[in-house]
Amino acid sequence: MENVDVIVVGAGVAGLTAARLLEIAGRRCVLLEARDRIGGRVHTDRSGGRVTDLGASWIHGITDSPVAAAAGAFGLRTVEFTVGGYQPDSRPIAHYGPDGDRLSEDEARRYIDDIRAVDAALLGTIAASGPDDSYRDVTEAALAAQGWDAVRTQRVREYLEHRSEEQYGAGIDDLAAHGLDDDAIDGDEVVFPDGYDELPAHLAEGLDVRLSTPSTRVEWSTDGVVVLTEHEVFSAQQAIVTVPVGVLQSGDLVFSPALPDAHAAALSRLAMNRFEKVFLRFPERFWDRDVYAIRQQGPEGRWWHSWYDLTRLDGEPTLLTFAAGPAAEQTADWDEERLVASVLAQLRRLYGDSVPAPTAIHRTAWQHDPWSRGSYAFMLPGSTTADHDDLASPIGDRLHLAGEATWTDDPATVSAALLSGHRAAERVVGRPLPIDALWDDEAARSV
Repeated sequence: MENVDVIVVGAGVAGLTAARLLEIAGRRCVLLEARDRIGGRVHTDRSGGRVTDLGASWIHGITDSPVAAAAGAFGLRTVEFTVGGYQPDSRPIAHYGPDGDRLSEDEARRYIDDIRAVDAALLGTIAASGPDDSYRDVTEAALAAQGWDAVRTQRVREYLEHRSEEQYGAGIDDLAAHGLDDDAIDGDEVVFPDGYDELPAHLAEGLDVRLSTPSTRVEWSTDGVVVLTEHEVFSAQQAIVTVPVGVLQSGDLVFSPALPDAHAAALSRLAMNRFEKVFLRFPERFWDRDVYAIRQQGPEGRWWHSWYDLTRLDGEPTLLTFAAGPAAEQTADWDEERLVASVLAQLRRLYGDSVPAPTAIHRTAWQHDPWSRGSYAFMLPGSTTADHDDLASPIGDRLHLAGEATWTDDPATVSAALLSGHRAAERVVGRPLPIDALWDDEAARSV
């Protein structure tokens, strides 16, 4: 049995953050990572000479963002791309109507104004919602309050459905009424043309990370914590477990004793989403220039309604679309040929039959990944924002849970993962730790 001060289960951003701060504070840590790489759901593919972020892509709002601060300090290159929050207009977007024709500027502005009107009404509707209301319930109430005709109502209804799917990978009926309460973006959004995985790579420098080491059992008591893996056993005074909600719910990682009732209840009101990326690389750029995104209204856009132009990031004509929520579930077992044909049918509807076949396609499969079982967590009807905090409550002063789903203000983000790791590290040492010690040597020396 190997003994350390703190065991950290999971070498994603939350686990790396916690371990790095604990090492700075003088605690000996070991990170146990099931995958053969670090980063968790931050994963960059570099095959074929391309840089493709298969997991996290954006910093959703760089103002006061610790991730943006870390990226700057580590010298990571970023490019502004402010449409990751499914905004209707923040940057140039080509909107296409149900007939497949692009909306004029006036038509697009009226459509966007309608979205803004419903969003304003949603503030009060959500505040007055019942504990079991879904996002569908509150959006329908806000739409009804507008007194619009059926056609006008339907186009905004579709937008709200798609926003639920793209923001949380969940159907609008499955998302809690408060599920998008944290959907505020402060400042520009940016992406990483050289790959988001540079962030966990820097966080991991100097840490003791054991790759390809899945944890199978966590035993905790007043005496400490023992973590069993397939081939080794580790003991420590405390442990931080950072695995995703999907893994916590799977039973593949056994807790003994079981997680307390408050933690189990909070966990039962969260779910992992279905959210997959589809990258399409083309021999030429056939779509509108000088736009960040292409959006399609109407029944034809039920699944494939949004495409994001990555050409200026990737150096070759590239569109990114998402299979989100119901689309991800129903296309999960499609082969590549069927998937491409389905997406191309919609692009050719907008741009004509001359749209070429892609030269390359790359799609993700997070819902089938045993170490995540989805892309990130969302709130089911009946949940409250307090569930995130309850999940993070210390367990017997020995065990701590961290990760994006344990952070209340901005869950489902890398920022949430980083901040939750910071909080867990502070709870272990029992005192404040400056978060900038992660990237600032002077701050680290002051710990």
